Amino acid sequence: MELKQISKWSVIAGTLLIWAIKFIIRPLHLLDEPGSFFLGIAPNLFGSFLIPFGAYWFFSGRNYMLARIFRLENVYDLRLVCILGFGMLVVNEYLQLIPVFGRTFDFNDILFSSVGLIASYIVFGKLQIAKSKTSIEY
Repeated sequence: MELKQISKWSVIAGTLLIWAIKFIIRPLHLLDEPGSFFLGIAPNLFGSFLIPFGAYWFFSGRNYMLARIFRLENVYDLRLVCILGFGMLVVNEYLQLIPVFGRTFDFNDILFSSVGLIASYIVFGKLQIAKSKTSIEY
């Protein structure tokens, strides 16, 4: 399966999982403390894991301005996308300190977003290397 298809299905499945956690599982309060903590950080962890996959799915093969910034052709581009994604995650979390939005700031969200991005950097990097090796063989 080609990397764009893997990215597409990863983003779709991950989004459905995040929605299930946020709108079905968490409101039912099914789990006690260790489980409820994981359900609290899971959307950030999984969402940040999906950043490179989403960038590759949406921007590969396109040539407009935003696609040039988020192009994922090599490890440098992957690193840039992950750093920009982390910056946006941190800004989003600090914007939650403004009471108008009605959300709460949580340092654990930043911490586990960074864990998700590091894991995604490793996994997507390995997939990208495997893709480049198979394209060289043909």
